[in-house]
Amino acid sequence: MLTPTQKRNLSRILPFGLIWGFFGLLYVQIEYGILGDTAIYPSTNNLYESGASFFFISFGSFIIGILIGTIEVVLMTKLCLGKSFLQKLLFKTAIYLSAIVLLTLIIALLATSARLDRPLFDPTVLQSMLQYASNFAFLSIVIYAGAIALLSLFILEISNYLGIDMLTNFFTGKYHLPHEEERIFMFLDMKSSTVIAEKLGNMDYFQLLNRFYADATDAIIDTSGEVYQYVGDEIIVSWNLKEGLANRNCIRCFFLIKETFRALAQSYLNRFQMVPEFKAGFHCGKVTTGEIGVLKKEILFTGDVLNTTSRIQSSCSDYLTDMLISIDLLSQLEIGDAYELSEMGECQLKGKKEKIDLYSLSKIDRSLSSI
Repeated sequence: MLTPTQKRNLSRILPFGLIWGFFGLLYVQIEYGILGDTAIYPSTNNLYESGASFFFISFGSFIIGILIGTIEVVLMTKLCLGKSFLQKLLFKTAIYLSAIVLLTLIIALLATSARLDRPLFDPTVLQSMLQYASNFAFLSIVIYAGAIALLSLFILEISNYLGIDMLTNFFTGKYHLPHEEERIFMFLDMKSSTVIAEKLGNMDYFQLLNRFYADATDAIIDTSGEVYQYVGDEIIVSWNLKEGLANRNCIRCFFLIKETFRALAQSYLNRFQMVPEFKAGFHCGKVTTGEIGVLKKEILFTGDVLNTTSRIQSSCSDYLTDMLISIDLLSQLEIGDAYELSEMGECQLKGKKEKIDLYSLSKIDRSLSSI
């Protein structure tokens, strides 16, 4: 079974393979439409066989896409942190295109050497390679590959801005028509953000928020969560009901974030002279989901569950706790013996007519209990 992180990485890598495979197949079809049953490429005099071309170009393009996607997700995304959208596109396209040109020339050199039955650096082989590399046919392949690289990277960058799930939903039209669904929400809010902003100043406070969001991301990914919105100093995380309940993902997310910031405490102290603290409210229920907007479209969740979750999170200060969970959600979770449950009682949330039972959870430290 793949972990949520592996699933997410796969969902980012696979589109590269599909895009490259599709355009490789398209290239083969265009090539066959032009050459037909011709036995050689007119511009280079190299052998042409439509069946072999169909397999090697389309399959090879898919593999190239998967390799580029893997490098992109595993390495290049981290290397290009801090670069602008355009800088990342041009920088990565130049690198990948250079690698593709080098690989193409190496393959062509090997193929030419085999076809002429001569050593790799035989003058005849090198002359044939020079003719091939200086021909417009080769240049057209470079331009075509560059366009595919640019397109695939553009889609990846857009997915990073919108979120891969959001972009997928736009493409598939899942939320083109509104519908109801059961979801779990966590409203995670930084404590004392106004005081912190005044102390740090606008620029440093922005850097703090940006890092706060970034450092919370792995925990969200590891628990199959989706970032619905960043609202000021607040992160709204959502799960569909099945994934949020599985393995207690929704509440595990909160405690994983706490562990992350505990581990990074010294780093925050060195940079910002403080360590962010936060509080969270949890609730679940039906929401209406759909695309909304004209000049700028987004997928919107509407329903009382969001207002209630926000009120629950705001009540953390009243009960001197850093997390509160509604009975509606708690009754569906299998808490087991990993957490200690504290009943807050029947609470009147601000702006709500009906009272709601709230609870707080704390993680049991097994290392202390075994002493």
